[in-house]
Amino acid sequence: MWQAFVGADAIGSGRLTRGQLRWNYTAVHPGVYLPNGAERTIHVNAVAAWLWTGRKAIIASRAAAALHGARWVDASTPIEIIAEHTRKRGGVIVREEQIRADEITYVGELPVTTVARTALDLARFLPRDIAVAHLDALACATGVSAADAIALAARYPGARGIRRARVALALMDGGAQSPKETWLRLVLIDGGLPRPRTQIRVSDGVDEAFIDMGYDEPMVGLDYDGAHHSKDRGQYVHDIGRSEFVERQGWVDIRVVAEHGRRFIMHRAREAFARRGWVPPKSA
Repeated sequence: MWQAFVGADAIGSGRLTRGQLRWNYTAVHPGVYLPNGAERTIHVNAVAAWLWTGRKAIIASRAAAALHGARWVDASTPIEIIAEHTRKRGGVIVREEQIRADEITYVGELPVTTVARTALDLARFLPRDIAVAHLDALACATGVSAADAIALAARYPGARGIRRARVALALMDGGAQSPKETWLRLVLIDGGLPRPRTQIRVSDGVDEAFIDMGYDEPMVGLDYDGAHHSKDRGQYVHDIGRSEFVERQGWVDIRVVAEHGRRFIMHRAREAFARRGWVPPKSA
């Protein structure tokens, strides 16, 4: 029993004695147990929350996104569930929400919001930048589109967060490969630039490379380099050759790291546009 379980069920079936339950297992919710020292993954925590509600809850939002395969959901993230009102519980966020049968699917035995409903809830309840990062990851993992979620929004015109959801969904892009790439894309958009194209393929017919995002007309791209680009010697050597290859194909490739601020990034982008004689059209 390395997953969460209901203690009364284990005792009633004879799988455990009360003493074994008391000494070898930890109550993570009232009546719900895990083995002492068990790893607390999103899936483990979701099962525990579901059992705590008497198997009546539906896993939603960030936990649902993780269960659908989206990356970048930390294991400590609270489990958001759709359920009737229950007492507040640490690590669980309960929302009393309308939901239709066709907005529920299953991951194993767990009832989980569908990908489209998950996207809608991410966009409704999270701050814009955080929502877009999770939406990007969900779109990358599943192929869900903004249109899929907006179609569901029409079912709940008066629901909380629908207007905010439309803003976040309009910014979703499954081409982002990390939350920092999402952040960089939003920096450009918030700075007044048109929405960049993501995962731009650069090829000479034999070799190829991909730029995180950029603008085709001036051939200006931007790449976010995480810490591993400088700490991993092999990656560092590879990046040198990659940069030279991209430049030979006519691209200006702006490398962005964590220490670069918004103003500096915008300055470098506009400077590159000026060198190419390109004036960005006004963003929509």
